[in-house]
Amino acid sequence: MFDRFTQGAREAVVRAGFLALDAHRATLDADLLLLGVAEVRPFTLPSFTASGADLRPRLDLGDARSLLATLGIDLDEVRRRTRAGTDAPELWSLRRSRLRPLRVTLDGPLGRIPLAMHARKVIEVAMWKPGPVTGERLLWGLLADGANGAGRLLAEAGVDVAALVREAGIPVRHAA
Repeated sequence: MFDRFTQGAREAVVRAGFLALDAHRATLDADLLLLGVAEVRPFTLPSFTASGADLRPRLDLGDARSLLATLGIDLDEVRRRTRAGTDAPELWSLRRSRLRPLRVTLDGPLGRIPLAMHARKVIEVAMWKPGPVTGERLLWGLLADGANGAGRLLAEAGVDVAALVREAGIPVRHAA
């Protein structure tokens, strides 16, 4: 499935997978896809003002960092040393199960993680139109479903979501 993704979009999805595996989550959720997009920034949209630092406190990423810090262990340094090169997007793949077509997994050198329903929907929306899947298309997928919480998280981080939607050219469907 990654063959249509631009380098930046692939990096954002792989970053989200890293975050999910680091947090020991059972699935890759839309909130981590949003964080991956915020940290990689696979687009130049001035109205996307949220950074990873703005979003991280709003997400459940586990508490291993502070626990290990009390022992004098820098978790980020340990990960840098033990995971060198494992974040290369070409080492990762996004696959749909042939037997269970609603099951999509992100597979790479650090493991396999299934995409949760809302994260899978982000990918499906981003891939809906022909052409390359860009960072803007991932953002479209994140904002297309109000139930995944991406819009709320961005608003809480100070982003003008309406301006972002306009700038990114995300189609808005109005109720009649």
